[in-house]
Amino acid sequence: MSEKLKRILKRKAEIRAKLSANVEGTLELTEEDIKALNGELEDLNKEEETAVEEAEQEEQRRKAEEMTRAANGESTTINLRRIDRPGEKLEERESMDLSREERAKRGKALREKRAITVDNSKIVLAKHTAKGVNDTFNEVSTLIDLVTITPLEGGESYQRGYVKSYGEGGPTTNKKYKRVNTEYGYADINKQKITAYSEEPEEIKKLADADYHDKIVKGMSIAEKKKMSKSILIGDGSTGEFQGIFSNPTGDDVQFAIDKTKDLEITEIDDAILDEIVYSYGGEEDTVADACLILNKKDLKAFAKVRNADGKKAYKIVNHGNTGTIDDIPYVINSACGVLSGKDTAKDTYCMAYGSLSNYEVALFSPLEVKQSEDYKFEEGQIAHKGVVFAGGNVVAYNGFIRVKKATVAQEVSQQSNPSEEI
Repeated sequence: MSEKLKRILKRKAEIRAKLSANVEGTLELTEEDIKALNGELEDLNKEEETAVEEAEQEEQRRKAEEMTRAANGESTTINLRRIDRPGEKLEERESMDLSREERAKRGKALREKRAITVDNSKIVLAKHTAKGVNDTFNEVSTLIDLVTITPLEGGESYQRGYVKSYGEGGPTTNKKYKRVNTEYGYADINKQKITAYSEEPEEIKKLADADYHDKIVKGMSIAEKKKMSKSILIGDGSTGEFQGIFSNPTGDDVQFAIDKTKDLEITEIDDAILDEIVYSYGGEEDTVADACLILNKKDLKAFAKVRNADGKKAYKIVNHGNTGTIDDIPYVINSACGVLSGKDTAKDTYCMAYGSLSNYEVALFSPLEVKQSEDYKFEEGQIAHKGVVFAGGNVVAYNGFIRVKKATVAQEVSQQSNPSEEI
């Protein structure tokens, strides 16, 4: 093995050791340090490939010279060697002492320009592993990042008051002022324990060139946010769940900020649905400038397919990944929403919500804590990860959102318009 190759492999081992120590927590590296080390590692990989190719070319040249001498009848010993790939030791193959008769036969064949077999060997193609791990599509709605977040570390519960209505003044009666009352409500936000758990083989942690280990740790955070983002909509307030926008809690002592009698019942997505939603939200005296539509991606597609009578698109949609606008109305995609445009969506399924996202509040009673253990499945060589966060959420403004639910399914509409088909 050449000195150059030895130097490259030694430096790569040093970089891998530093990156592994950073993952294990025994060495703290900055983002700049990690980026620089990964960059150097990529450069060294290229240098290593070049060094191996040069060594192989030198070996082939030497073998060719020995074979030429053998063909000319010179006494020699052909040593066929292979150049090792990274991680292997340089080995010599079994020497081949050519007899005078064999050398003469090969020399004659070469002079007559006939092909001869000098050696049979497999062509080994280097297998390279790409740096890093390709991520999948986004699986977390940004809804969790757009609502109101309130840090309350160490708390157990939280109560947010809100105004339900104000009174209206009037003339005095019998010299008495008109009595007016401001009606209040409150939203309870209780601490919920949200957890995630995963395992990985210990070999993964040792692969410093790839960030499999970091992806798994990151995955714990994604899993928690994914759950919380969906619970903002469909959480029922039970253990481990937020009080979601689409929930309808019951009980004499339970208050919920959304009046379900205000829900919109809509059958399909057409060129009038957006106006119906926008102008049905808010008070009698104004429209709301910062409201946002929460919907399923499949319904966003349905909006895009709506056409006017002239065949042109009814809505101008601008996409920015998980968010965007429909006719300048902001939207955010969340897969927890039902599909209004789905023909199999059951009646009364909640499909959309429209309102100011600040009207939903998430209280964080603790930071996200991720722990790692190699003891639980030590015998199996598995590393266990668990993440936990204590948080709660609830709607904190009276009728802070207007909800859209499926009015009737397509089959029911068809049967009502063609009653004779029932016979």
